[in-house]
Amino acid sequence: MPHIPTWNWQQEDWPQFRYDSTKLDALEAEFLRQSGVFVGAVKHVSDDDRQQLTVELMGDEAFNTSEIEGEILNRDSLQSSIRRNFGLTTDNRKIPPAEQGIAQMMVELYRQFDKPLSNELMFHWHELLMNGRGDIKDVGRYRTHESAMQVVSGPIHEPKVHFEAPPSKSIPAEMKRFVQWFARTAPGGKSPLPILTRAGIAHLYFVCVHPFEDGNGRVGRAVAEKVISEGLRQATLIALSQTINRARRHYYETLESSNKHNEITAWLDYFARTVIEAQAQCMVDFIIAKAKFYDRFRDQLNERQNKVIARMMREGPEGFKGGLSAENYIRITGTSRATATRDLHDLAEMQALVRVGSLKSTRYNLYITTRP
Repeated sequence: MPHIPTWNWQQEDWPQFRYDSTKLDALEAEFLRQSGVFVGAVKHVSDDDRQQLTVELMGDEAFNTSEIEGEILNRDSLQSSIRRNFGLTTDNRKIPPAEQGIAQMMVELYRQFDKPLSNELMFHWHELLMNGRGDIKDVGRYRTHESAMQVVSGPIHEPKVHFEAPPSKSIPAEMKRFVQWFARTAPGGKSPLPILTRAGIAHLYFVCVHPFEDGNGRVGRAVAEKVISEGLRQATLIALSQTINRARRHYYETLESSNKHNEITAWLDYFARTVIEAQAQCMVDFIIAKAKFYDRFRDQLNERQNKVIARMMREGPEGFKGGLSAENYIRITGTSRATATRDLHDLAEMQALVRVGSLKSTRYNLYITTRP
């Protein structure tokens, strides 16, 4: 029997991806409909709220795209750095290199979404993402090491190889072809593609080439967000990384099932649905409502209460699943039961939280609404 290559890039049809476009038509239409709703909603908020919305979404994306790769950044430092990059007032905290780098990349991606994709642009993104890293040899350039670039898991003595990328010597040619494909399929290119189709292919294509020593997932998601903004012809922020991160195991499993062949309908269906979920209107409403919540209560909350509210906000509109208990409060703040009881009572009295149940079943939910 003839040997069948293991990976998609080893096959004769690489990178001629095949897919059933009819299975994506309805998703493309839904994306465009939701995009109109999103833009319409943002237009009806004040400049201050719109500014806060941009900083919040960008900060969440920077945090989540890093967390997907196992890097945990400081949320407050990210938002502070993003505000500085936009020239907005912020605190005088010292920002760590990693937070500085990705914040600058996110702001530049937002402001310069229509800048042509090039090797130099991706090198610049990589330099920003690797800011402060001393363990990476090839920073701001494609990888050059001779050993195989593999994605593996499991014990060292018996690793499971999820993917092996093309050898480093072939990366310049592979990326030249990728950049040409990106230009050709752009809205003004010779062979334009629908937005979600192009975004899904771009992300998969890029991560299969895996051109950098590290940071490929983050650059790949940035490339996909650039495609979306180019397609809508305006800077667009959606919770793509946040949505992926919420179910990142499924993300990696779908990527893995798509890297052994070049028929990618299943991948494009997954990616399109993920983007549509990421642009869900409720998140816009929630972030605006969150900004108004803090405007109302910022000067009334003590340090413990602020910490708990911030933790609840990170769970989205529903707060803690099942509600916040006194035990949750004690665990988050490290305070005594008596102090926790007093703090929770005060939060309910000022209507920052709403209390439900009684005795041991008492729970607290955010007193916040995303309805007009």
